[in-house]
Amino acid sequence: MNPPASPVFATTRWTQVLAARGDSDDARVALSELCAAYYGPVLAFLRHTGTGAEEAEDVAHEFFAYLLTRNGVAGADRIRGKFRSYLLGGLKHFVANRQRQASRVKRGGDIEHVPLVNSAETGLEVPVAAPGMQLEALFDHEWALAVVEGALAQLEQEARSAGTGEQFAVLKAWLAFDAEPGSQAEAATRLGVNEGAVKVAIHRLRRRFRELVRTEVSQTLPAGVSAEEELQHLIRALGEGPVGAK
Repeated sequence: MNPPASPVFATTRWTQVLAARGDSDDARVALSELCAAYYGPVLAFLRHTGTGAEEAEDVAHEFFAYLLTRNGVAGADRIRGKFRSYLLGGLKHFVANRQRQASRVKRGGDIEHVPLVNSAETGLEVPVAAPGMQLEALFDHEWALAVVEGALAQLEQEARSAGTGEQFAVLKAWLAFDAEPGSQAEAATRLGVNEGAVKVAIHRLRRRFRELVRTEVSQTLPAGVSAEEELQHLIRALGEGPVGAK
């Protein structure tokens, strides 16, 4: 089973969350895009709670199917918090409830359906991470990677449309968080321009990259949380990647 289809840059706007509360075609499309944007973080979370690789994919699809078919984001509220925090709480509850159902079946009991709500309100035990692993940090790390990868994909698409795809391919190394980009003089030689032109191009590329990331992270923030705060959280999540996250 393949992961939910993802557009080049799957935005996760609160307008999509609100649109997903319903049975209209637009609502289902909006929620499907949300699922695509968070597939990676959800899958990583499941794999680090003792779920095997193949089973994790099945459970991820089961979780997203629940959201898509049962109006699973009905409780999301921009006033109450960040969408990813809501989704993580719901995922914890979903997994805990699934484990409880499996236990009931083993004991011969009937399966009891429990609605998906924020796990902080349920009292259910949440999954336990592997040793040395913080599930929240893992989830946020994967979310940050997804945001960055989406922004890079959008930049590449824009460069190709503008006829500067070769320039982007050479200069994108200067957007990496964990790699040495190399010599700007060498990049200038490869592109057939002077080093000053490379410096300007890198500056513009970084500025556009930051704009795209900032736009994305601001889309599902509650009132009172600035995009700058979320950007700093994203940077920390990338730099403090949890053990075994890669």
